[in-house]
Amino acid sequence: MVNRIIPYIAGDTAAAKGFYGEVLGLEVAMEDPVLCLRSPGNPSAQLIVSPPGMEDPEPRFGIDLGEPAAVDAAHAEAVRRGLRVVYPLTNEPWGVRRFFVEDPTGTVVNVLAHLP
Repeated sequence: MVNRIIPYIAGDTAAAKGFYGEVLGLEVAMEDPVLCLRSPGNPSAQLIVSPPGMEDPEPRFGIDLGEPAAVDAAHAEAVRRGLRVVYPLTNEPWGVRRFFVEDPTGTVVNVLAHLP
């Protein structure tokens, strides 16, 4: 089950924080290792801003599957289908299990779930 889809952009995180926070009203949910902004009224509405070059390749969006086991199953299915995994299945120090996969259109997707 998909819990949420999160758009990713890369650029000046301080400028993005000012624009998305002060102009559009998003609040900071996390600042390290990326800037995560969210809607105060709907915390699942989020935007990730990473510093330029932080991740290579940079994903265009993330899909939160809710459970680490679902990430494992998606990874196994992506591999079974011969899709190009461009970042390996990893437990990150900031508490997510994820991998990046290139979809059939060539878009890199971060498939993730928060660890318990």
